[in-house]
Amino acid sequence: MYEVPQFQFRTVSSMPHDAEKAAPLLSRKAGPLKGRIRVPGDKSMSHRALMFGAVARGETVIEGLLEAEDVVNTGKAMKALGATVDRDGSGRWHVKGVGIGGLSSPRADLDFGNSGTGVRLAMGLMASTPLVARCVGDASLSRRPMGRVTRPLAQFGTRFETAEGDRLPLTLHGAKNPVPVTYTLPVASAQVKSAVLLAGLNTPGVTTVIEPVPTRDHTERMLTSFGASISVTEKDGARHIAIEGRHELKAQHIDVPGDPSSAAFPMVAALITEGSDIVIENIMLNPTRTGLIQTLQEMGADIVLENRRQAGGEDVADLHVRHSRLKGVRVPQERAPSMIDEYPILAVAASYAEGTTRMEGLEELRVKESDRLAAVESGLQVNGIITHSGRDWLEVHGGGAPGGGTVVTHMDHRIAMSFLVMGLASRIHTTVDDSRFIATSFPGFTELMNGLGARMQPA
Repeated sequence: MYEVPQFQFRTVSSMPHDAEKAAPLLSRKAGPLKGRIRVPGDKSMSHRALMFGAVARGETVIEGLLEAEDVVNTGKAMKALGATVDRDGSGRWHVKGVGIGGLSSPRADLDFGNSGTGVRLAMGLMASTPLVARCVGDASLSRRPMGRVTRPLAQFGTRFETAEGDRLPLTLHGAKNPVPVTYTLPVASAQVKSAVLLAGLNTPGVTTVIEPVPTRDHTERMLTSFGASISVTEKDGARHIAIEGRHELKAQHIDVPGDPSSAAFPMVAALITEGSDIVIENIMLNPTRTGLIQTLQEMGADIVLENRRQAGGEDVADLHVRHSRLKGVRVPQERAPSMIDEYPILAVAASYAEGTTRMEGLEELRVKESDRLAAVESGLQVNGIITHSGRDWLEVHGGGAPGGGTVVTHMDHRIAMSFLVMGLASRIHTTVDDSRFIATSFPGFTELMNGLGARMQPA
């Protein structure tokens, strides 16, 4: 067993966002995309597997971990907090945990790079343990609000020192005598829900999160597999997730399936590129993550789920995707939590649909890696697409993208990948101003797409 050599992974925060170091990339009209592919392991499950393994007893073995910068930064943070985190020669990751309440103050800053999931869930994991940790991130993450997490965690007795506007850098003082809380989510957010539940792990008594609108349930599922005492009930139309604190977690063997958010990019690429016929293997189909597939099928997409099975407590299938003539639809607000990360690529699909697509309930996009809603609309417009928008909605008028524009990515990996996909079917190539940050979630994206027949190259 050996530790990953540090030089294999670049840290996002070491890459300042300036014109001199930016890596613009362009995408040209392509012929049919063909082939069978596998996308990286699911990002949400990868973060959680490292964190839960870090506070479990014994050695957790993880196969298929997403080895992207965001997840690697989470692994580094868990090691700094006292867990042993190694990768063996076959690509398996081994995490020797310290047990509930066993995390210790790190000697240096915890750098989460570009990952909101990493820092917010780690804050929850640390909140009920008497340690002190300073959390930092890159320029993009440092602009994102942390108050939505610090406010509920403060109810446990945790103290925070933050930059102006409840932003990073942030110093966390874990509660010495944490008290359980009952917290109702004001906005649908799997990250906030997870942070509160993780704080409950080392808090005596029962901590409860009330979720009026269901969000991704990876935390509940994986905590259960690790042996946490957790229950989910329905009351008055809301989910009540209760966790009993100070139950030891037991190490697990986890096989991480493919990330549906990553699969979204080759999936939409095949739908909009004439003659395409691809299979994306081993994709996780958690019911809280299938909103994009449902929406695309409503638009007329030829997406067939093949070889359905179970893996690691999750539904898994291969996606057979063929080029399709899409039509505009209304995407309801209540579907947003199940596809919040997929709206940028859905907007690209809508650009090639017949008629207008209206997406509602998008307020959460305002506080992602960038103001994703504004960034998506700007990218569409510079490539010739007519749009209308409000605080939490977007309308895209389809018919095909002329292209020719340069998209400002704002250091957002999903914006970059979405508009590179747009260029595969546009009349003129599409350019993104910086592609470096794609590696935070999808290492090898360009090579994988070009292997299918795409034409992505340095600008």
